[in-house]
Amino acid sequence: MSELAVAAPERPELEIVSSKQSFPVRRIYCIGKNYVAHIQEMNADERDPPVIFMKPVDAVVPGGGEIPYPVFTENFHYEGELVVALKSGGYNIPEDEAYSHIFGYGVGLDMTRRDHQVGVMEKGMPWEITKAFDKSCPIGPISSVEDTGHIDHHVLKTIVNGETKQEANVDLMIWKTKEIISKISEQYELKAGDIIMTGTPAGVGAVKSGDTLEVTCDGLEPLKVTIGARAA
Repeated sequence: MSELAVAAPERPELEIVSSKQSFPVRRIYCIGKNYVAHIQEMNADERDPPVIFMKPVDAVVPGGGEIPYPVFTENFHYEGELVVALKSGGYNIPEDEAYSHIFGYGVGLDMTRRDHQVGVMEKGMPWEITKAFDKSCPIGPISSVEDTGHIDHHVLKTIVNGETKQEANVDLMIWKTKEIISKISEQYELKAGDIIMTGTPAGVGAVKSGDTLEVTCDGLEPLKVTIGARAA
C-alpha cells in the first residue's frame, strides 16, 4: 500500500449507550417531506415521494455540544429527527427484512440554511448549499435495538431555550422506517455504519447565537446543542 500524500481525514464515531464500543459513521442519508404537518408548513405537496439527500460524513457533530452559527446564511433553522443506525445493508431490501439491518436508534438535528432552500427547490438544484455544510448534523448517542426495541410509536421533541417547538409521534411519519430503508436501497447499496435521518415534524424555526436546543425521543438519550458565534 502506498503512503498517503496528506493526512487521512478523521471519520466520526458515535457513542453507544451502555457500551465501550462506538458506532463508526459511513454515510448520512436524509429524508425530506416525511411528516404531513411539516410539508404543509413548507407549502409542499404531501403526495410527493420521499426526498432522499445526503450530508457529508464530516458534518456530524458527535454528541452535540456547541456548533457555530454557519457562514453564508441569515436564517439558520433546526430540524429535530429520529436517527436510524444500520449494522448491515444491501440493494433492494424488502420492507419485511428492513428491521433486521438496524443496529439502533438515536436523535439528531438536520441544521438548515433556510434562506437558500426555497431558491434551490424552485430551480430544481441540488440541496448541498442548504443542507450539506460544516457541522450541520449533530447526532446524539445510539441506543441498540437489543436495549430499546424498535422506535416506531414514540414521541419526538425539539426544545429551544426551554420551550417545546416540535412534538410528534414518529408513527406519524408518511414513510415508515422500514419503507425508508427499502426506498434508499433501491438507489444506493446500504452498508454497516450508515445513518438515516428520518425527517422532521412541523415546528421548525430559526435560531441565533446563544440559543440552546434539546432533541428527545422516548426511550433514547437526548441531544443537547448550543449555537455559538458565527463561524470565521
